[in-house]
Amino acid sequence: MSKDFRTELLSVVNGIVDMLVEKNRKYGNSALDPIRIFSRADPLEQIKVRLDDKLSRLRALQADEDEDVIQDLLGYLVLYEVARKRLKGTEK
Repeated sequence: MSKDFRTELLSVVNGIVDMLVEKNRKYGNSALDPIRIFSRADPLEQIKVRLDDKLSRLRALQADEDEDVIQDLLGYLVLYEVARKRLKGTEK
């Protein structure tokens, strides 16, 4: 792997990490630990709904100026993987 590729890759991945940490600061841990007032769906199902919403916006080209749908999709996929691993860790 070339150093340039690794640097580019780390830049993109670190940007996603920074975005997720900032959103967690702003909104709390709502994706991985939802408050479940109305919905009883587990975090994996809730993240799937958010992914569907983002994909719908992408398909309809309805992204807001301050929204990066691709970054959000990548972020939700990372959160999905974290939630999936947490769930696997509780299944023994």
